[in-house]
Amino acid sequence: MRNDILIAYYSWSGNTRKIAEYIAREAGGTLFEIEPVQAYTTDYNAVVAQAKEEMKAGFRPELKAMPKITSYTVVFLGTPIWWHTMAPPLASFIDRFDLNRKTVVPFHTHGGGGGGSFEKDIARMCPNSTVKEGFGVYNSGGRETIGQIGSWLRSIGLQSLK
Repeated sequence: MRNDILIAYYSWSGNTRKIAEYIAREAGGTLFEIEPVQAYTTDYNAVVAQAKEEMKAGFRPELKAMPKITSYTVVFLGTPIWWHTMAPPLASFIDRFDLNRKTVVPFHTHGGGGGGSFEKDIARMCPNSTVKEGFGVYNSGGRETIGQIGSWLRSIGLQSLK
């Protein structure tokens, strides 16, 4: 396993976690689940309303923990897409984690609306990082998803780094 790769992700429903696990299987690295101190409700309609308000306000939730950052040179950042961009817990992580001079690799899951401005927002929030082309999938994908992840990792030069 590569010790210089961190796969940090926030997953509300488990879809993003599944993609993060696929990435770890294909690229190696350490998985780190981003968890807000105050967990989001499991009620879909309530979390949609809460997310909309948080996004408008630029809210950044407190996080339970942060990984040690010094040994990582490649950081995958995963999130569900909420209101056309990353969920607030990932934004909090980016605000608190020093990504300067690191290779940043975005990935997302979505419910049908695509990635929105997520990749542009990552690039804007990580101006002193090398930001690679991201990967996105509807829900948690299907049987073909692991192959798509392998192709994506090869295309950005990160396949089989285990």
